[in-house]
Amino acid sequence: MGETIMDIIFRDNQPVAAVPGGSAFNSVISIGRMGLPCRFIGYAGQDRAGLATRDFLSENGVSIDDFEIREGEKSAISLAYLDENGDASYQFYKDIPKALQDWSLPRFGSDDVLLFGSYYAICESMRAQVAPTLSAARQAGAVLYYDLNYRRSHAHELELLLPAIHQNFHEATVVRGSADDFEIMYGSRDARHIYEHHISRHCPLFICTSGGGMITVCTPQQTLDFRAPRVENVVSTIGAGDNFNAGFVYGLIREGITRDRLLTLSPEGWQQLIRHATAFAGQVCQSTDNFISKTFAETWKK
Repeated sequence: MGETIMDIIFRDNQPVAAVPGGSAFNSVISIGRMGLPCRFIGYAGQDRAGLATRDFLSENGVSIDDFEIREGEKSAISLAYLDENGDASYQFYKDIPKALQDWSLPRFGSDDVLLFGSYYAICESMRAQVAPTLSAARQAGAVLYYDLNYRRSHAHELELLLPAIHQNFHEATVVRGSADDFEIMYGSRDARHIYEHHISRHCPLFICTSGGGMITVCTPQQTLDFRAPRVENVVSTIGAGDNFNAGFVYGLIREGITRDRLLTLSPEGWQQLIRHATAFAGQVCQSTDNFISKTFAETWKK
């Protein structure tokens, strides 16, 4: 569940690619390419970018039963400028997301996985749609995976947005964020400190990533550190975090890890999930696409 955006990617101030994107969107495309049954809850405008986004979902095996094309709205656009390391800085051209007054609550089953996050999941105008969706998924027994993806452009809104963030923490089974997110929010990059002071009272499971550095998993029983594998020939880091999420979700389903089992998972079980997550993230860094390649998908399934 999340927003859609058309990413126009620049290198040396020249456009090199245009691809449909959005954090949860990038994740679900990779899940669809892995052949798992999935759907995307979101919308786009009734314009060429929006229609291309809808078609791209279908072409990659993602159900659009909960995806809306909204008449009279413009699809969001971002300009992503890559530096010499493949890291991007962004300029966004989009309206604030807003809920429809007439919409149907998606249906969830036990041990479905709902991936959500970013500004879409915390802005006031979407709460009327997001909050009931999270509650319904949790009551159905789904795994709720919350990726903060909190950008510096919203730093000045933090006090206003914290109640929604804390509610999302409370609904989530797993909270994932980057050290950059937490430096903006809490002035700290220390995963253990962040878990103890900000996450644990709301959500039992926490993953903190730091680009190509350490990945820290905090649970009530243990703290685990994993080193991210080195990625050669980095082209673009756009979508790396989104595909870490996709790989994690794929790992849950591939390894048969239910919500109850996740809460008591062994270090070896966490290592397997992180292996899937880092493989997806690393592969995406080797192209200007925001999602894993179809070739990688076929290879990783084996």
